[in-house]
Amino acid sequence: MSGCPCGSTRELTDCCGPRLDGTRPAETPEALMRSRYTAFVQRDAGYLTRTHASPPPLAPDEFARSLHDIAWLDLTVSKAEPGKSDDEGFVTFTARSLQPGGIVSMTERSRFVRTDGVWRYVDGKPTLTRAKVPGNDPCPCGSGQKFKKCHG
Repeated sequence: MSGCPCGSTRELTDCCGPRLDGTRPAETPEALMRSRYTAFVQRDAGYLTRTHASPPPLAPDEFARSLHDIAWLDLTVSKAEPGKSDDEGFVTFTARSLQPGGIVSMTERSRFVRTDGVWRYVDGKPTLTRAKVPGNDPCPCGSGQKFKKCHG
């Protein structure tokens, strides 16, 4: 067993795993957001497409290929709040990823809606910040290699 990538203290099989495999839908906007982050980590384009309120702007195969360019590091949820009705909610989070040149932090307040009893991601406005990683520092991915030899 391994810990869930979403940052909870639970195992993947007891947290986001049942959402990703379709055996248990997300009960809240935060649960959906965490499972979508896990889907990004696992490069599960199908789940991301199924849990989006509208089709992604990229073709399915192009969308799936785009997921391989990013190594996700961690997720921090800072706020989950209700919307104007019981079928709307917002989640503010920061997801950090490793990209060529350094670490990118994406902070977003995402909007979710529930239709026919199922929560779906609608939209959000991400704010990106970048931090360089010196080439001789250890790679933040945990490989044990220098950044320049791993993700640099």
